[in-house]
Amino acid sequence: MGYRTMKTAVGAGLAIWIASLLDLEFATFAAIIVIMCIEKTKKKTLNTIQKKFFASLLSLIIGAVFFEVFGYNPIVFSFFILFFVPILVKARIQAGFVTSMVVVLHIYTVKDANLDIFLNELYIIFIGMGIALLVNSFMPNLKRDIDTYKKKIEQKFAVILYEFSAYLRDSERKWNGKEIIEAEEIINQAKSIAIQDVENHLLRKLNKDYYYLEMREDQLILLKHMIKIVAIVSSSDLHVKQKEMFAEFLAYLSQNVHSGDTTDSMLHKLEECMASIRETELPKTREEFEIRANLFYLIFEIENYLNIKKKLFARTS
Repeated sequence: MGYRTMKTAVGAGLAIWIASLLDLEFATFAAIIVIMCIEKTKKKTLNTIQKKFFASLLSLIIGAVFFEVFGYNPIVFSFFILFFVPILVKARIQAGFVTSMVVVLHIYTVKDANLDIFLNELYIIFIGMGIALLVNSFMPNLKRDIDTYKKKIEQKFAVILYEFSAYLRDSERKWNGKEIIEAEEIINQAKSIAIQDVENHLLRKLNKDYYYLEMREDQLILLKHMIKIVAIVSSSDLHVKQKEMFAEFLAYLSQNVHSGDTTDSMLHKLEECMASIRETELPKTREEFEIRANLFYLIFEIENYLNIKKKLFARTS
């Protein structure tokens, strides 16, 4: 049984109980309001309550005038809907249509628009929406789930980087690249939960976890671009010492994929790798030149990969 279901059950029963204690007519309507107002996040609940409240208030006022002037009959009710819906749409609160119609139907049922029925409906609305807001203030902590997703993403990235390294050393190595697709799916799932976590904090716009996931998403795009170049470099039977040097760096990088800020040390180690490659002999054949050119492209992309993470810590510090 879901957390939201339990909150709805408790809130609906509580709303009926309070409305009955106050001896309000249509007390069960308070439960319906609770059920309709409880959303997945606090922000969505607050937004829903706001729209339903103003829609219900408008329906009370306009409905009372409509029925008192034109009478209580089905044709008048139909014309009221035709008149009222454009107002809701214009005010951008059409999400409160169903709730507002129930309010109007209460007035239609008692065939009277006096102060008592007006206050009765207001009390029910306040009880239902108040309890919906109260029970939905209790939200599960999603931080642990997000951290689990982050570790899964890092594991996939570690495998991808290691496979790049292994493939540069052995072009016969078999790898289907499934970790690329899996990492993308995990990132999307994690972003959805991170957004939900943000919306459960009313004063927060975005959080560090969401920025982290965006960073990994950008890095994954680079890794996707690198696959073809790694394949081109590996396809050559020519043994190039520089290829082994860069493969060694990728293997080291694959062992150090985590959430901490190690970009400066990694960039320094990459610079050392580039310096070592520059000190080697110049290419003697066209094929060797092409391999070296593609290697430098891979180094440039890995540098971008690391700088994306560096920008994250600069952004969130």
